[in-house]
Amino acid sequence: MYRYVLIPTDGSELAQKAIVHGLSFAKAVGAKVTALTVEPSFNVYDAPASRKDLMSAAFEEYAKLARAHAASILNGIADEAKVVGVECETVQVAHDHPYQAIVATATKKGCDLIVMASHGRSGIKAVVLGSVTARVLTHTTIPVLVYR
Repeated sequence: MYRYVLIPTDGSELAQKAIVHGLSFAKAVGAKVTALTVEPSFNVYDAPASRKDLMSAAFEEYAKLARAHAASILNGIADEAKVVGVECETVQVAHDHPYQAIVATATKKGCDLIVMASHGRSGIKAVVLGSVTARVLTHTTIPVLVYR
């Protein structure tokens, strides 16, 4: 039924549990996996005023840190996939709206399932922080398995 699973992660503890569940599911159905992290784009306004003249250096520093952060997450997932015997590709995307990157990656890769965590925020936290999972659910036609 499912042959290609996208597992997006933010590196959180809950997302790690969703990864374990997603890999186990993929193994059970014989699916391959793409693990995805979405790093925010470089924001020029986050650079200190004293470094405005060194903007390209600030961008390079940010890009290096973002790549290192994503690699630390994705390498762990690739290792876990190897242990359980699941074919796994890893992808890092820079985007300011993670839900858009998740939906676009799943569509581009031809995934037929997205497995992701939801922190289950409610009340004012849900309004203020929003929910990447809720946005994915409302912006894709690809089935989404939500781990909580």
